Amino acid sequence: MKLSVSTLLTSLLFLTAISCSGNKPDFDGESAFNYLVKQCDFGPRNPGSRGHKNTFNYLLAEMKMFAESVRVQDFTHLDNETGISYDLSNIIASFGVSAAKRVLIGAHWDTRPRSDRDKDPSKRNQPLLGANDGASGVAVLMELAKVFSENPPPIGVDLILFDGEDFGEEGDLDNYFLGSRHFAKNFTGQKPEWAVIIDMVGDANLEIPIERYSFERNKRLVEMVWDAADRAGATQFKRKLGSYIQDDHLMLYEHAGIEAINIIDFDYVRGGVNLWHTSLDTPEMCSPASLTAVGKTLIELIYE
Repeated sequence: MKLSVSTLLTSLLFLTAISCSGNKPDFDGESAFNYLVKQCDFGPRNPGSRGHKNTFNYLLAEMKMFAESVRVQDFTHLDNETGISYDLSNIIASFGVSAAKRVLIGAHWDTRPRSDRDKDPSKRNQPLLGANDGASGVAVLMELAKVFSENPPPIGVDLILFDGEDFGEEGDLDNYFLGSRHFAKNFTGQKPEWAVIIDMVGDANLEIPIERYSFERNKRLVEMVWDAADRAGATQFKRKLGSYIQDDHLMLYEHAGIEAINIIDFDYVRGGVNLWHTSLDTPEMCSPASLTAVGKTLIELIYE
């Protein structure tokens, strides 16, 4: 059988397109875990602390090495109970700045100023290390930034590190989600088609159900993410409904009208002990494999 030159070229282009569509970059979970450990090496990162300042400088410098554009969104927060004003900062790293289609992936980089769930009463006023609750989501974003710098994504992506997510006392939601609330209320420019917030994704026993606010408000995006997890082989994503979780995704949805969901494993337990908001939230309780599952899912979602 003979093929014309035009037919042959068309066939080759088609095969090339198939090959490229399946050629997604990999995600290095060990490298991401190093980012988790590095953050914890700075100590607690609660606003006003030395660890908070040093971690900000480190994350900003790293993002500037990878992203096309990095900007800092500074703001202040007055703690009405103590009268202390805190300087806070969101870090916004952009890839494909001129792309017609944009998406957003976010995580909070601050840690809680008190271990108020600790079984030891003497530790409840001490800031926590936050390996899972804080560092894990940032670790995934930092590794994604490295991936995007080496393999430009086919759409525009904004990676946002939100500050002040975990500042408030229990029951006082006005003092939580400070960075995402400030970002959403002051949002300008091109609205992302969707946003994914990742939080508490480092647990070595990772099992991610579907967060209920996400399912009720943005079912289509939930299906997109969990389908991507299936394609990535990330069995840690479970097709079952979990709890209603107050988190940064609600600020994006409620104050900026951005379709946003939350990827979170809120069941952070060892031997019947809940590690959430305790001094036991350390790197030893986390795993590179868990970060890999989330990172590969997001790569599948972006590059597909």
